[in-house]
Formats: sequence, structure tokens, C-alpha cells
Amino acid sequence: MIDILLHPLTYAFMQRGLLAGTMVGILCAVMGTYVVLRGMAFLGDALAHAIMPGVAIAYLFGGNLLIGALVAAALVALGIGYFSRQGAIKEDTAIGILFAAALSLGVAMISSIRSYAVDLSHILFGNVLGVSTTDLWLTFGLGFIVLLTVFLLYRPFMVISFDPVLAATLRMPAELLRNIMLLLLALTVVISLQTVGVGLAAAMLVTPAATAYLITRRLAPMMLISAIIGALSSLVGLYISYYLDIVSGSAIVLTATAVFMVVFLIKKGKR
Repeated sequence: MIDILLHPLTYAFMQRGLLAGTMVGILCAVMGTYVVLRGMAFLGDALAHAIMPGVAIAYLFGGNLLIGALVAAALVALGIGYFSRQGAIKEDTAIGILFAAALSLGVAMISSIRSYAVDLSHILFGNVLGVSTTDLWLTFGLGFIVLLTVFLLYRPFMVISFDPVLAATLRMPAELLRNIMLLLLALTVVISLQTVGVGLAAAMLVTPAATAYLITRRLAPMMLISAIIGALSSLVGLYISYYLDIVSGSAIVLTATAVFMVVFLIKKGKR
């Protein structure tokens, strides 16, 4: 058993992958609590796919794919906030419109790239074992910014998530806080690309948080439990992908899903 745990750590790429996977697992889980509590699961999926135009443009012009993805995700997040501002249209409607438009634009642009199937496959499916030292530092740097912002704005975020009426009474800048939260979600999705890819980023936002929601309804404990589940899912999933030689992102998400199913069945059995 000890050899099974230690042998993968003899490789530098596996060490970097485990560190990056753990950070992404914690980050997605913490931000995912707001996604679950605010009923925004569709938003995570929309932001994950909305980065495609940015990735395509960055690839075509030889730019940094991460920066292209971040710009595209930020624009879509702010667009959702703008169109649904003060109830102009419902938030899920704005998400649906911009999600479809961004995804269609991304697919149209990527289809013009002859080698996209190979060169952009890591964006779609993740490649955590290909994380470089620079990628690792970038992941930790951006992740620290997101977690620090969540810590500093913990109470305002909690108020606008649970009691919008109280937020209005206290004259809190609800629209600004909401846009900040959307931008943090966009940044979280972009950070997750290297680990789980576009297709599975939304799953890591929702699944650990949904599991924690079954255990507790208090925000702080929910964040802590969700972060533990996210981190452990990433670690276990990477070991499974290493020994079974399967895609790491899929292994991580399936591990998180297995934890959810176990907790769900235990909770159901106690009723």
C-alpha cells in the first residue's frame, strides 16, 4: 500500500499534478457552495463552455490560451450580470442566451483550425499531468486571489445569497457584489481547465458542494466539507488515472460523484 502511494511521487510531473489538482479541487469546492446555494449550476457549465471563443482567438494569434480563456469568461460573466440587472430578464435566460452564443462562436472558430483536435484537446479534457512549474505557480497565485476575495467578502456574499431583502435594507452594493462573484466563478473555471478541462469544470463546481449540502446547511462548515471532498477527489482521482491509465479529469469527477452517491445513500437510509 505504501509503495502504491509513494511510487507515483517519484515523478516530478505527478507531484505537480497532485498539487495543482488539490488546489483546483479546493477552489472549485469553495466557489461551488455559492453555485449550489444560489441555484446557479447552469452558470458553471455556461462559463466553462463560454471560454471557447477566447481560446480559439488566442490560439489563432499565437497568444496565451489561459489569458484568452479568462477574457472570454469574464466578458460572458459580466454580460450575464448586465442583461439580468434589476430583473430585466431572468438570470437563467441571460445565461442561456450568452452560453449558446459563446459556444457557437467558439465552435465556429475552432472548426476553422485544422489541427484543433490535437492541439486543443487538453482544453476540452484537461491535462493535469502536463502541468508545468509555471502553470503550477499561476494556479496557486490565481487560486489565492480567489480564496482571499471570498474570505474578505464572506459576509456580504452570504447576505446577498441568503437574504437579498436584507442586502437592500442595508444598502449593500448587491449588483457589484454579484458581478464580483460572477468574475470569481469565471476565474475559477479558467483555473480548472488544466486539471479537468472545459467539459468537466462545471462538475467540480457542483458535485463536492452538493455533497456538502447533504451534510450541513451552514455556509462555513459547508465550504470546509466541500473543500475536503474536492481535494480528496482530486488526489484519489489522480492516483486512479495513473494506475488505470485513463484521463485524469474524468477520474477526478467520477471520484467526486462516487462520494456524492455514498453520502446521498447514507442520508436516504437514515430517513
